[in-house]
Amino acid sequence: MIDRRGFGKVLGLTTGAATVSVTGLPGAQPAAAAPRDVAPRDMAAGKHTGFPRLKRIRAGLLDVGYAELGPAHGPAVVCLHGWPYDIHSYVDVAPLLAGQGYRVIVPYLRGHGTTRFLSARTFRNAQQSAIALDVIALMDALKIERAVLAGFDWGSRTADIVAALWPERCTALVSVSGYLITDREAQLAPIAPRAEHNWWYQYYFATERGRRAMEDPDLRHDLTRFVWDTVSPTWDFDDATFERTAAAFDNPDYAAVVVHNYRWRLGLADGERRYDGLERRLAGRPTIGVPTITLDPERDPFTVPGGGSAYRDRFTGAYEHRTLTGVGHNVPQEAPTAFARAVVDAGRLGQGQLTVK
Repeated sequence: MIDRRGFGKVLGLTTGAATVSVTGLPGAQPAAAAPRDVAPRDMAAGKHTGFPRLKRIRAGLLDVGYAELGPAHGPAVVCLHGWPYDIHSYVDVAPLLAGQGYRVIVPYLRGHGTTRFLSARTFRNAQQSAIALDVIALMDALKIERAVLAGFDWGSRTADIVAALWPERCTALVSVSGYLITDREAQLAPIAPRAEHNWWYQYYFATERGRRAMEDPDLRHDLTRFVWDTVSPTWDFDDATFERTAAAFDNPDYAAVVVHNYRWRLGLADGERRYDGLERRLAGRPTIGVPTITLDPERDPFTVPGGGSAYRDRFTGAYEHRTLTGVGHNVPQEAPTAFARAVVDAGRLGQGQLTVK
């Protein structure tokens, strides 16, 4: 889910930019020409129920399971899911973008679906920089030099980090809920009780009882379904829609990855020293200069009031903010056309073809 410190901005709490260099890839896919200049057609949520075929590729520490749609030489879009979700959040978005000429990559994050760690000895780490490096490794493996990065929840945070630290790899950014890079020191400060209430599962996972619940298939199923119902109050999804995603939670590393993510954010679990340098940069709340569209879902209980003003200063390049009326947390699956349009328009922001608001 999103970062609880977003609420802190509303309460007047405060949470330098630095980048690391990534060299160009031999034989990498160059930035392709923009897709055709037409808006994605309207599509009701739930039109598609699955992807034609899933692929796998070794990338960094992982054997990554992913879906791919669209022309192989089209401009790339990497769509990143959150928790408790999976690639099916993009089951309608991906064909919309493929129809616009994009090469659409939708990976399972570590610990989800068909993605597996290459080594049993690898620590099941879910700190933010490790997940971001998974995306860089996947782009390297697929020989994608640059891509539009689009995400929600964990996916927004991951896309934000790549855009901030490796802007040369990011053509444009679509980030639901805005700037979600975690500052662990700021996370230690309490926030308003109403906001704390929304984070019940984060504190649950901090306990042994919560960890055991995530390891129990039946309890995990009911817990994640409850989260879906709570954070998407207007989304009329059926049982089959949830079950298609819930299958991704049977990954053997799922519980370990999810629990570590939330404990790490609260300072209750250590990360790995190899990521310390990146985490120091991220603690400085680096600005993001790539063309960006941020989306606030109106009915998401985590959406911060103010129409994006709480994080506006973190985006220094071409920028537009949109509020999606009547939409809950799982934006790409609840409002696939609006999400796909944001991806197309973010690319046009970078080319000066869209008016910045």
